[in-house]
Order: sequence, then structure tokens, then C-alpha cells
Amino acid sequence: MQMVGAVLLLIGAMLQITRWEFAPYLYTLGAILFAYVQVMDGYDGKNLIIRRLRRQQILGAVLLVFAGVLMFVTRHNEWILCLTVAAVLELYTAFRIPSELEKEKK
Repeated sequence: MQMVGAVLLLIGAMLQITRWEFAPYLYTLGAILFAYVQVMDGYDGKNLIIRRLRRQQILGAVLLVFAGVLMFVTRHNEWILCLTVAAVLELYTAFRIPSELEKEKK
């Protein structure tokens, strides 16, 4: 489900640039699917670094959904700023969380 959400996110963002009227719907649906999977994927450990990274990851997921809302309510490209911040958070946590989990195993 996360992969489907990610693909819809990407397609919706690309089509939004062309101003296709259904692009915000595709993007927002993908963002909701992607965010749902990330929020439900919990961490029950006691490592404070991973817990902080998970909060950042969830913030990134919420910002992805908020970017979809901005696609509907704004007339210009304000959603791109929100999407950029979300992408940076998601990218950072995508590399750091597995790294910290490896350290935790050792």
C-alpha cells in the first residue's frame, strides 16, 4: 500500500504542474495512503534517536498530506514549498532510521 501511495504521489505531483484538474485528487489520495502506512508502522523500542526520527518521519507524512490540501485551496504553487520540506524530512529519515537500527542491533 505504501508503494501505491508513493506512485500516486509522484504522478499527482507531476500532473499538478500541468494543471490537470484531477491531479490534486491523485496526489492527496497517494499522500493519505503513504502517510497512513508510516503512521501505523510503529516503533516500540527505547532508543531516543529512533523515536525522534520517527516523529520527524510522521511530520513529513503530515506535510505531504497538507501539500495536497494546499493544491486545492491555493491558486499558485505554495504547495511546492510544503512538498519540498516533507521530501527532505522523508529522505533524511529514510536513511537515518535503518542506520540507527543497525547500530541498535550491535
